Amino acid sequence: MFEKLLKPREFCEVVGISYRTFKRWVSEGRVNIVRTPSGRIRILYSEVERILGGKSEAKEVRAIIYARVSSSDQKSDLERQIQHLVQYCSAKGYRVVDILSDVTSGLKTNRRSLLKLFDYVVNRRVVVVVVVYRDRLTRFGFEYLEYFFKQYGVRIEVVLGEEPKTPTRS
Repeated sequence: MFEKLLKPREFCEVVGISYRTFKRWVSEGRVNIVRTPSGRIRILYSEVERILGGKSEAKEVRAIIYARVSSSDQKSDLERQIQHLVQYCSAKGYRVVDILSDVTSGLKTNRRSLLKLFDYVVNRRVVVVVVVYRDRLTRFGFEYLEYFFKQYGVRIEVVLGEEPKTPTRS
């Protein structure tokens, strides 16, 4: 399996440095680069891990908050979810990169904010996705999403576990 190659600007974003600093590090030999056959510079993802692992200070945890409700009459619940998750991330010392929310069924696959979340994950701009309940992310297949995110070094933190079941009326 091939290791992911990053463009210089992607590397800078993930590591948290400016492009100018990147160029200096390359000239000093602090960052190992790879040249493509066309002469473009790329950086192995293992360089990110080497550099971030070598930092003496605590590594910043970039978090995405994701909240969802099924219908617009539940907007107050959506606001409560977000408020709870912001407090949770603050208590854990996470830097919240974005707050994403959807007002639609958890069965729908074309949710705007869910698709934006996938973009954050695939581009490695986040370390953790924080949700109140598992089913806020998806009604079915949570384990598939967890596996997919893990392939990009992203974990899902479920703050309250399973959503309490509401009694059905006869």
